[in-house]
Amino acid sequence: MEKENIAPHVKDITRALGNKVSEANIERELNSYLTVYRVPLGTAKRSIVKKHGGNPSLLSLGAQKTIVDLTPNEFSVDLLARVVSVNEREIEVEGVSKTILYGIFGDSTGTVPFTAWEADAMDVEKGDVVKIQNAYTKEFRGEVQLNLGNRTSVEKESPDALPPYVPPERPATSVELGDLRGGMSNVSVVGRIISIESREVNVEGQKKTVFSGLIGDSTGKAQFSAWADFELREGDVAKIDGGYSKTWRGMPQLGFDQRANVEILKDTDFPSAEDIMSPVRRWIEEIAERGGAVDATVRGILIDVKEGSGLIFRCPECNRVLRKGTCRIHGEVDGTPDLRVKAVIDDGSAALTAILGKDITEGLLGKSLKDCMDTAKEAMSHEVIRDELADLLVAQPVELRGNVTSDDYGLMMISESAEVLEIDVQEEAQKLLSDLEE
Repeated sequence: MEKENIAPHVKDITRALGNKVSEANIERELNSYLTVYRVPLGTAKRSIVKKHGGNPSLLSLGAQKTIVDLTPNEFSVDLLARVVSVNEREIEVEGVSKTILYGIFGDSTGTVPFTAWEADAMDVEKGDVVKIQNAYTKEFRGEVQLNLGNRTSVEKESPDALPPYVPPERPATSVELGDLRGGMSNVSVVGRIISIESREVNVEGQKKTVFSGLIGDSTGKAQFSAWADFELREGDVAKIDGGYSKTWRGMPQLGFDQRANVEILKDTDFPSAEDIMSPVRRWIEEIAERGGAVDATVRGILIDVKEGSGLIFRCPECNRVLRKGTCRIHGEVDGTPDLRVKAVIDDGSAALTAILGKDITEGLLGKSLKDCMDTAKEAMSHEVIRDELADLLVAQPVELRGNVTSDDYGLMMISESAEVLEIDVQEEAQKLLSDLEE
């Protein structure tokens, strides 16, 4: 960096340190960080201030960036950008009404959404070129967002300081719903709306209507959230360009807002809702690669009935399973009896843990919860029900259907149905081998 360009930053560091360190020393250190260690300017400035016992938040002059270079959780960001859009919003902060601005900044490298928390300090209109100093970034819905706080300055520059903003022509990536993964952006999907409902949510202090439901195609299904009213109805076949995906509650979820282009297609050869909702068998390995799945059907060998299966007792306050009559939240309580199976299913490609609730467990055992309590009372042990389930299920081929979540502990299916299969093991093994070789 040239000497005349580095000088404002040397003064900025010196000021942040209360003039306790000479500008000559600061300049020498900053040059070393930038030219010898190749440290980015913003990082170098904060490091120097920290080294001398100062507070990096007192820095007021950041490193000017372009939008494409922005990353989440940056401080002291400087930017020269054009206002692509700007809007006003009323929010409540600790019971007090407050006006903020939100919109989109753009430069030749891209666009970034922004929120200005001090609306009075930012008198700008669409098309203005502005020099922003000391902003900061966060991540919101998987995207970088620029925040302008009370230490941020915004100055209008000449309209010629940047070329006119031209929206980049970046076609959305076409994705089938079965291939949707968390963290994808600018995707294009075509799917049938299986269900949809609206609800009010609170976003940054403002009530907002979100439309959520289930969308599906021939390859899979996914939950979605639409942050604008596209007048979608159950049964519609919709093409959504400009959506994004994130992992929500352990499963990929499709999201789109007012920036997306949503078109209702003529209902021609697209699979019906009944076809989409019919069970489609998935390999567990495929579900693991996708990071979870909505309404998946898996078939495999039940290889273990885990501890915590059989006759259990739940806390009447929080529904947690009791251990030795004690809830870890509410202490010693009179538990409510329940039945369940925690099973491990292996289909030859991978394994998952499945939870089978009371109704399914009663169906597999062929006896009711009351029958199970009578059996346990007679045997003077609750474990007798778990043993009975293990004798009945372990090493048996089963088919399960339900939502599968993925987290650091692996895959977990909350089963909606379960069936012990009678199949030709040799034929099934040949089919498995054939499928895996494809």
